[in-house]
Amino acid sequence: MGQPAEKQRRATYADLEAVPANKVAELIGGVLHVLPRPAPRHANAEGALQGELFGPFHRGRGGPGGWWILPEPELHFPDPTAPGEIDALVPDLAGWRRERMPVLPETAFFSLAPDWICEVLSPSTASVDRDEKMPIYAREGVRYAWLVDPIARTLEVFSLVSGRGWGPAAVHRDAARVRAEPFEAIELDLSVLWAT
Repeated sequence: MGQPAEKQRRATYADLEAVPANKVAELIGGVLHVLPRPAPRHANAEGALQGELFGPFHRGRGGPGGWWILPEPELHFPDPTAPGEIDALVPDLAGWRRERMPVLPETAFFSLAPDWICEVLSPSTASVDRDEKMPIYAREGVRYAWLVDPIARTLEVFSLVSGRGWGPAAVHRDAARVRAEPFEAIELDLSVLWAT
């Protein structure tokens, strides 16, 4: 009779902290995900989108202000499958309404769920972003989620539907000019995200 399969050890936050600085690490359900830094198209889309939103929403220049728009914040949420453990996620961009978070925390992470997140998809991250992280964002009450695909040149805009998770996505493509929740106060020219 064979030996039973060895049970996979649950990863901890200490494992995440041991990951080299040139990698992106996330802890989801006790599984450590270690990914390379973003490729150029990914980095360009992330930076361009942050640039479009930062002035009007973070600074209030040419827009309503009232937001913190931050790149790659580390989010800590309780892991419901293991009391006392956490899920540690790093969206590409996240935004908090200042009325909910008047000042930035002193910690190196955020325990308050953002109001909005954006994940920039790449072939190495798309399945984790869609299948593992999106349900956690919904569980934690993130109201809006954007998925940006710089290869397919799409922006998917999701809104949380109370008690049902994410509603159907509004999908925008190529050089569309859109007003997307929660940043509908400005028109976003998607072509700036795909510039090469």
